[in-house]
Amino acid sequence: MTTHAADGLPPGPTGDRNAVWLTAARVVVGLLGVLLGLVLVTRPLTSVSLLLLALGVGLIVAGVIEALRGNDDAGGAPRHRWVRRLLAALLVVAGLVVLFLPGLGLRLTVLLVGLLLLAQGVREVLTGALSRSLGARDRVATLLSGASAIIFGLLALTWRDVTVLVLGLAFGAWLLVRGVRLLVETVGPRWLGRPREGRASRGRPRIVLAASSLVLALLLAAVGGRLLGTPHPDDFYTPPLDVPEAAGVLLRAEPFTRAVPDGATAWRILYTTTRDEGMPAVASGLVVVPDGAQAAPVVAWDHGTTGVAVGCAPTLLADPLASGAMPDPAAVVDAGWAIVMTDYIGLGADPPHEYLVGQGEARATLDAVRAAHQLPDAGLGDRTVVWGHSQGGGAALWTGGVAPGYAPELDIVGVAAMAPAANLPAMIDALAGDTAGTLVGPLVLAGFAERYDDVRVSDYLRPEATLLYEETLARCWSDPAMLVSVVGAVAIDRPIWRTDPNAGPLAQRLEENVPRLPIEAPLLLAQGLADTLVLPDAQRAYVEELCAAGQAVDYRTYEGQDHVGVVGPDSPLPGELLRWTADRFAGLPADDTCP
Repeated sequence: MTTHAADGLPPGPTGDRNAVWLTAARVVVGLLGVLLGLVLVTRPLTSVSLLLLALGVGLIVAGVIEALRGNDDAGGAPRHRWVRRLLAALLVVAGLVVLFLPGLGLRLTVLLVGLLLLAQGVREVLTGALSRSLGARDRVATLLSGASAIIFGLLALTWRDVTVLVLGLAFGAWLLVRGVRLLVETVGPRWLGRPREGRASRGRPRIVLAASSLVLALLLAAVGGRLLGTPHPDDFYTPPLDVPEAAGVLLRAEPFTRAVPDGATAWRILYTTTRDEGMPAVASGLVVVPDGAQAAPVVAWDHGTTGVAVGCAPTLLADPLASGAMPDPAAVVDAGWAIVMTDYIGLGADPPHEYLVGQGEARATLDAVRAAHQLPDAGLGDRTVVWGHSQGGGAALWTGGVAPGYAPELDIVGVAAMAPAANLPAMIDALAGDTAGTLVGPLVLAGFAERYDDVRVSDYLRPEATLLYEETLARCWSDPAMLVSVVGAVAIDRPIWRTDPNAGPLAQRLEENVPRLPIEAPLLLAQGLADTLVLPDAQRAYVEELCAAGQAVDYRTYEGQDHVGVVGPDSPLPGELLRWTADRFAGLPADDTCP
């Protein structure tokens, strides 16, 4: 008895009808694979819920494709059939799980898809290498297809949170190729007037498709490689075994040359300090001194947000001063002033970093100045002005308030806070449903959960946002990979919060970390009126509260300047800041704009 070689069906009316239906099914499923693949590849910024829907359906279609493709890659060898059937079943089951168990979350979905792609790739590579019945072209095509599936799978597993890119592009591209391949194998030979069992006729298209898939996989891998690379602390940041209990003790120093302003000498330092609760800690920092300066006044720089991972210390980044948005460090050196910058506790040394917890950041700032005075070649002067921007602006306000009680020997003659993250409840409330809040929110939640036992991440974070949360914490804001988190923040279709962040223990702790301690030194507070991260209305309310409490404030606003632009070269603030600082070192009286 003869059969249709590809379909395994007997001749006759019934067999012919079944063959027609099977061919139609292959065409329909192949087209579905192509369409879903195109949707995932061309719409990588679709919302997370739609992405999961497309993924679930796509996995089911991929499983059906594997089942319908029969024994094509196995060369008809029965011993290989169970492998394909198992993979097809796993793909269908995975699709059903993604569709009907949305609580699974993106993290496990990425893992599931990555493992399935790896399994498919390994199966094809083994088939191509071991099957005796494959022709030369089919063998090459199978090996290329397997290699691309392995790369796509590894991308999904190692580049985990590029959910809209890895799953959209990697799985979508793989599904697109599989759908086209099924169509070519089903319809292509008939268009050419040859039976489907003519393997030689379809070997060339298979090679082209498999090679294209491999090229795409390699391109995505190359992009992924460029996006990786968060710095890691070297041995300098490891404290010695015997650490003094006193705060502000210099433990280690070494010359530093990366991105140092011309005409200056720099050292990175490791020193002792204390956390918010008074627990001993270690922090790193940078000291920059103008060449030839004698008793140079000190600008204590509190940097803006660089991330919360241990590798996000500015002293580990390509440009330590620019990474935290310091206004014109070259002009500071030209003025004859030294720069002392803390990395903050947990960045570089002694993790975790308690982001926006004010007391700890202030103590790290003051202890950095103390430690810098112990550098024998620095020759620093007694007077210090504290500068800070964004996160560092809030830290500067806390530094000014903490200094009289914590480091009374330091002569703090001025505090300049630029776009400070001061009114934390208002800032979090404004950002709760915003893209920027999706990036800043994880840092705030993680920092406060590290510091306060009553703040639990699971109480505030939606499970679906866990992957975005974890990977955002793992990246530095200067990393190219931060673009991935930005894409994820844009794509996520709901806020990351499962409950109002301005409620419960987190709200209480945010309120506690609003800097309200009186500042004895003159205070300059600057705000861009186009700032969408620290909103001008919230800043004005904070300043009004300071004024009502009797704090003298020189409050300046800048039309058209946003959060970073206010300290940029196109803003008048840097020049005004230099003049204001020179007046503080000269002991001149400061303005007070409070009514």
